[in-house]
This record gives sequence, C-alpha cells and structure tokens, in this order.
Amino acid sequence: MLEKIKSSCKIFSGKNAFVIEGKSFTYHQFAEITSKIRFILEQEPCASEQLIGVIESNDIETYCSIYACLFAGKTFVPLNPENPIDRNVDILNQTEIKTVLSAQSNEKISSLSDKAEVSFIYTKILPQTEVNLEIKNISENINAYILFTSGSTGVPKGVPLTRKNLFSFIDAFFALGYVVDENDKFLQMFDLTFDLSLMCYIAPLCIGASVYPVPLDGIKYTHIYNIMEEEKITFALMVPSILAYLRPYFEEINFPQVKYSLFCGEALYADISSEWQKCIPNALIQNVYGPTEATIFCLTYDLEKDSEKIKSVNGIVCIGKPMLNMDCIVVDENGKVLSAGEKGELCLTGAQLTSGYWKNPTKNKEAFFTIIIDGNEKTYYRTGDVAFQDNEGDFIYCGRIDNQVKIQGFRVELSEIEHHAREFAKQNQVAAVAYKNKIGNQQIHLFVEDYNGSFSDLDKHLKLKLPVYMLPSSISTINKFPLNSNGKVDRKSLNQLLAKE
Repeated sequence: MLEKIKSSCKIFSGKNAFVIEGKSFTYHQFAEITSKIRFILEQEPCASEQLIGVIESNDIETYCSIYACLFAGKTFVPLNPENPIDRNVDILNQTEIKTVLSAQSNEKISSLSDKAEVSFIYTKILPQTEVNLEIKNISENINAYILFTSGSTGVPKGVPLTRKNLFSFIDAFFALGYVVDENDKFLQMFDLTFDLSLMCYIAPLCIGASVYPVPLDGIKYTHIYNIMEEEKITFALMVPSILAYLRPYFEEINFPQVKYSLFCGEALYADISSEWQKCIPNALIQNVYGPTEATIFCLTYDLEKDSEKIKSVNGIVCIGKPMLNMDCIVVDENGKVLSAGEKGELCLTGAQLTSGYWKNPTKNKEAFFTIIIDGNEKTYYRTGDVAFQDNEGDFIYCGRIDNQVKIQGFRVELSEIEHHAREFAKQNQVAAVAYKNKIGNQQIHLFVEDYNGSFSDLDKHLKLKLPVYMLPSSISTINKFPLNSNGKVDRKSLNQLLAKE
C-alpha cells in the first residue's frame, strides 16, 4: 500500500492529490508536507513513542499527519475536537499518548491540553525538509491506527487495527475489480474518527486519483450535493441516511459521471436505492458491510439496475459475500454454526479482523471466540447483527440483536447514553430508544421515569459527555416504565408510545 502511494507521488507529482474546500494540493505538495511531519516524528522525543494523536480538521496537514504516522511506522489515533473534552481526555489516558499533532490552535484544543498531559505539535508551522517517503522495514503486526467506538459503560472502547489488517483491506478493495485510475475523483464525507474515511483517503492515493473531503461545518448533504455536481465525483462511499436528505431533490439530480456509488454504516433500503439509480444512470451501486473490528468493510453486494432483482428482506438490501481473505458464519445463541436459510448472529474472521479491543479483556471474551472448522482453528468476531445465508452464498442482514443502533453511520451503544443520563438523573430509571423520523433516518428519544428535573439541564449534561451524533433528539418523562414478562423495561412498548406522538 505505502509503495503504491510513494509511486503515485513520483509518477503523478503534478496532479491533485487532495482538493479541500476549493484549494488544490498536488501529490508533490502532499509528499513535502507528509515528509516534514514525518521528520519530527522520527526525532526525539517522538521517536520513542509509538502512539500519536491526530486532531481532526479539514486541511491537508491533518491528512498528511496520518500518512506521516504510517510512513514513520507509528500508530495514529484520530481525535475529533468537537467531541466532549472528557471523552478525548479519556482516549488519551487509555492510550497514554504523549504527542498530539494538530493543524489548528484554538480554544477547544487549548482546553484539551489543559486537561491532558500531552505535547502539541502544530503542523502548519513546521520547517520544510527533503521529501522522504522511504518505506521502513516494520512488522505488519504493528498497529496502524486505533479508533474508539461507543462503550456500554460510558467509556469509549478502542479498536486497534494492524498494518496487516489495513494492507489486507486495500488488497481486497482492489481485488473487487473497480475500473479506476488517476483520473478518478473520490468523495470523502466522513469524520476521521469513523473508519469508512480511511477507504476514501487511502485507496485513491494508491492509484494517483484525487480526494475531495466534505467541509466539516454547514449542512453535510448540501456539501455532498455541491461537490458531486461541481467537481464531477466518480467514486462515492456514503452512509445510506444521506439519501433520505437528498431524496427531495432526486428529480433535479443528474450525475452521469459517477461510476461507483457505495453505501455502508447503516441498513440500505431497496426502494430509495432504486430511486437513486436514476440520478446516477451509469454507476454501479454497491452495498458494503463491515464493523470497525473488521477494517472498514468486508462484504459487498452489487445491486441490479432492475429493482425487481435486488435481494432484500423487509426492504433492507442484502450485504452480499465476503471479500478476499475474509469469511463469515452464522451461529445460534449456543455458538452452533447454522445452515443456509437459518437466522442467527453473523460472525466474521479473516485477514482484516482485529485481534481484540484495546486493554479490554472482558469485552474481548464477550466478542471473540475460537472454533475448529474443517480442521482449522479460527477466531471469529460476534457482530451483534442478525443474518442468514441464502442458497447462492449471499448474506442477508436482518437487524441487531442487542442494544446497539446506527446513527448517521456511527455505531452507538444506547446504554452509553443511558449511563450518562442516569448519572445526571440520579435514582431515576432511563431508557434510550431509537426510532425513525419522518424521512426514515434513525434518531434517539430519551425516556426518564418519574422525572421532575430540568430537561434543559439534562440536555446540557449530555452535551458535555457525548458526541453530537449520540445526543437524543428529544427527551420526555412517564410515570412508570412498562415492563416485559422478564421484568425488564419493555422497549417495544416505549417505541409504541413514540409512534403515537
């Protein structure tokens, strides 16, 4: 992978590697900026540090900081400055990071430096050095990056992915047979703490193509529409919820230049996919699937242009077959491998799978298991997703089996929201419930039992603890929570209450 990127910088030095909010950066400029950041990382005290924090901002220095870490053999940990300070401090404490790279210097970053014992390196003011994209002889078992996802106890859990995991994904990505080259333009709509972003800014550089990141401020779907239209994007990976926002404009949208339109992070619905196909008449629409633990995505399904031929269950598009060097099984609640047609929990194994969570043996024991199949011992990851395999070998997604949902493409533990709400409401019972709004996107409503406090104060508390995408859209109280036959809070009844409003 790194050899391909090094080659792109040499062969396509004058071409645009990134175009960020209208400003272009050539491959040569990218190589120069990456090299000067790498130089700092290879000097003391950074030379002795493996893990490096990277503050997200929409500029070339941020992307080059990530690449500098990869070329220097470091492990990068992206941090979103818009997330609550306490959340970022917790990540820094868990990883014991000492150095953080940042292209910006503002109040939020200053506040973070006040709370965490880290040194900040401001990448915009570093002196220029000679271009150095030499590939170090580093074990592929070294972590390339660590991403932190929602945790049921209120503490974010780290997912470390090795260089082997990342390189395997890139190999598997190109093995899918996409017809792309240096003339293609890739959309990048994701927060850098969301693993789908890696495909958007790494795969293009392997072939000399260009990356077009979406601005962080303003209305995201509007930015996506404008960039796809004005810049003639040819390859777009998006979360399905974007389609619901674009749907009112489908009659006006005509993007004949789009070659590939991929969706991941949430359930993709067949009806809106077929409508979207009319907006991108020359494109292949692909539903791709994969949790952070399996490096970006690891199953793919190509949608037929004839809507009648799209495989779906309950309107949700099939997630397809495993990519190169990945495999799937479906198991019942006792871990027994099920046959085609039988529903159970989807489990993944293969070259893209993490070896376990960051310093979290309890969660590792819950999420991973080892079995012998056809004489070979394999470790599988429990996705928490219900699925079955059809007679043609495709996997059909049927929903979640636990208390996790997808909001704006991010995987959210409802119990983390409840943890922080209960922390504020003290003795009151709380329940976070996911529901679909009028345009079909997932939102969260928070119920608090017999609550006489201030909803405004509770909302302010949650904003201090949770990222924006995890915040409840609404909060209400009821005198007594409904219970099911097991004495547990009856979430179906709570959902029915929402449906009546």
